[in-house]
Amino acid sequence: MYMFSPSIPQNYSELSGDHSWPIVVLSISMACLASYTALSMNERVQKNGFFHRSVWLVLASLAMGFGIWSMHFIGMNAFSLPVSMSYNHLWTFLSILPAIVASFLAFHLANKQNQSLMTFALAGVAMGIGIAAMHYMGMEAMEMEAIHTYHAGLFTISVVIAIVVSFVALYIFSSLKQLMEKRLMKILTALIMGLAVSSMHYTGMAAVSFYASPTSILSGHAGHSDMNMLIGPVTAGMFFLLISLLFSSLMDRYIDYRISYFDGLTRLPNRRQFEKTLMKKSDNRLLAIWHFHGFEKINNGYGYAFGDKLIQQIALELQDARAGFMALYRIEGNRFAFLSEEVDQDIFLRIMETVAEKWRGPFYLEDKWIYLTSVCSVSFVKEADTQHQLYSNALAVLEHPLTRYDNEVVVYDPAVHTFSFDQKVLQGLGRAMAEEELFLVYQPKILAASGQLDGFEALIRWKHPTLGMLSPGVFIPILEQNHRIDDVTDWVIDRAARQLQQWTQSGLPGEKVAVNIPGEYITSSKLSNVLKKVIDRYSIQPEQLELEVTETSVVQSAESAIRAIHLFREQGFSVALDDFGTGVSSLSFLRQMPINTLKIDKSFVDQVPQSEKDSAILLAIITLGQSLNLHIVIEGVETAEQVDFLISTDHPLAIQGYYYGKPMMPAELEEWRRGFFRQTEETS
Repeated sequence: MYMFSPSIPQNYSELSGDHSWPIVVLSISMACLASYTALSMNERVQKNGFFHRSVWLVLASLAMGFGIWSMHFIGMNAFSLPVSMSYNHLWTFLSILPAIVASFLAFHLANKQNQSLMTFALAGVAMGIGIAAMHYMGMEAMEMEAIHTYHAGLFTISVVIAIVVSFVALYIFSSLKQLMEKRLMKILTALIMGLAVSSMHYTGMAAVSFYASPTSILSGHAGHSDMNMLIGPVTAGMFFLLISLLFSSLMDRYIDYRISYFDGLTRLPNRRQFEKTLMKKSDNRLLAIWHFHGFEKINNGYGYAFGDKLIQQIALELQDARAGFMALYRIEGNRFAFLSEEVDQDIFLRIMETVAEKWRGPFYLEDKWIYLTSVCSVSFVKEADTQHQLYSNALAVLEHPLTRYDNEVVVYDPAVHTFSFDQKVLQGLGRAMAEEELFLVYQPKILAASGQLDGFEALIRWKHPTLGMLSPGVFIPILEQNHRIDDVTDWVIDRAARQLQQWTQSGLPGEKVAVNIPGEYITSSKLSNVLKKVIDRYSIQPEQLELEVTETSVVQSAESAIRAIHLFREQGFSVALDDFGTGVSSLSFLRQMPINTLKIDKSFVDQVPQSEKDSAILLAIITLGQSLNLHIVIEGVETAEQVDFLISTDHPLAIQGYYYGKPMMPAELEEWRRGFFRQTEETS
């Protein structure tokens, strides 16, 4: 019976109930635990994971809905009245629906890309009304020999509390996402959300009064037999659900990490993790690459399944030989790398010799004796050697004509190996451009505030017929040292312009494409002529091409570079200063540069937002760039936490990195476009 101004029969007296405080504490704890779980699920909505974002949205809603429902009925069990009481089972379980639906709507609104105060207000109203609806539906499920009435003021206050506290919790969670990685902040937000549920419930309970006839009143508080039976299953089931949801979140993060950084066949760290480690600075680093030859014959003779098992067995043998100070990677199909730091070279070489000894006899696998042919190239970082040289030196050993696959360990010798490798790269350059061994991949840039596409950067790759896939970090320095980089730059500009034309002709929007201009080529008159020719040849607009120049190269010829950039700007081209922060330019020099775009190097992003110092430095650079009216692009963004931090700065930024998309071939890019625009429409 539901009334605000009831007519109480004269023989009815008001009942006095009391609470069991341990159960009250349990109910509040349940609400906070459910809120923490729901927030953890909701975090995964914005992250690239194994499951689709909609799955996490539903799981977050279920966690919150079950939490609200369980908190209510556990809280009801804490309240005792001296009348017999039971619950309508249908209404009891239907009462969970408003909580789940309201939680889904609230989390959906809170996860929209374009958020405003009104968005959070609507989300808070949805969550608050859902909490209230669940509570009062649960109250109506009660069946007892008593009537209950509500105090209109307290009833209204209970609903308002649920809405206001839900609004605050959702606003904190959505506006301060970069702080959610800090466990304490997430716990505090969950406590606020849990208190929204609990405070609404107990304020609602304060608003109700119970009346019964003397014949209905029992001696002592003997009611709630149904609830005493329900509290155990509800609590156990809720804990099981929340633990399951938390486990699924952790599992999704783990799967995402394993897919990104580990080889699926051998379970070893993959090339991406190898390159990430290699980029870290080190004064004393040792690299050994094991190359196993003749796998094509093994696959053709015994089948690819046997070849895969052989690779797995090789990986196990290498793992057994690996010392504690080494890291082992599978960097290509038939190549493994040992990477070590701060260890004596003689010890490192002795371990490699021990590994080599394993392959000098026949290798037994699946009733077959296999003779492996391999070679191990070893290189060291000394003094001023750079990290890309460490890797290119190891490749030089592998590709030297005197290197034989007789299971030997060969140490890089600059007097023997460098010339051969460099010459092989240089000699193959003309063929590579003519026969499309060189090709471009395109990495998208995304506007942080709107989530819209901001164009692409064209990046060069080389699939050499004998050297395999060469990293730009290996062949670009060789081309620069031998003054061949200008020819490759002209080729890159031509291919990027041709791709823009193809996109336009196929009906795709021709977003701006950035191309890298190396060294002092920015000041060359030849570059200006090349740009004019491709504009005419492919009928594209100058503003569709952006020229990226590095900070260090511009500083070397500052006055000439400034004049050249002024000229390109007048012709309609956009000019970006790449890798800002890695060079030696002064702030006054930056102010004089007539550039459009400032690209901030990934080294400033790697430790954000975990490092407060790095976060402050990055924010200062962004503020500086925008005070000069420059478009800011942040490079190397790989995690949702970094994206959330950049969005929270409220600066109009563009984001480039693996989080949104890896560098892709044009065919891959078309598929990525469709998925990206579809996701943008769903979140708008």
